[in-house]
Amino acid sequence: MLRREPTIDFQAAQERLGDAMTDTEVLALSAAEGRILISHDVNTLPKHFGHCVAGGQASPGVLVIPQSVPLARAIDELVLIWWASEAEEWHNLLVWLPL
Repeated sequence: MLRREPTIDFQAAQERLGDAMTDTEVLALSAAEGRILISHDVNTLPKHFGHCVAGGQASPGVLVIPQSVPLARAIDELVLIWWASEAEEWHNLLVWLPL
């Protein structure tokens, strides 16, 4: 993705997350850093996101991309989002990609 759009402020999970972090911890870290979370976790993360937001925790947003989505399609979607929207538009939203 960064080769396609080098201005994207993207940070890979391997750089920040420990292997044993829970969904709640990942969501809290994302919120603390003001970063929209992009995840392949279609099973547990959406439920934890709902609990966190319902409990009053703000989220910069979550984009869920199933593993079955081809990589090129996922990159196209993320680059389009980067170009066509502002970060504030995703506040407290969980969106499944592709749109």
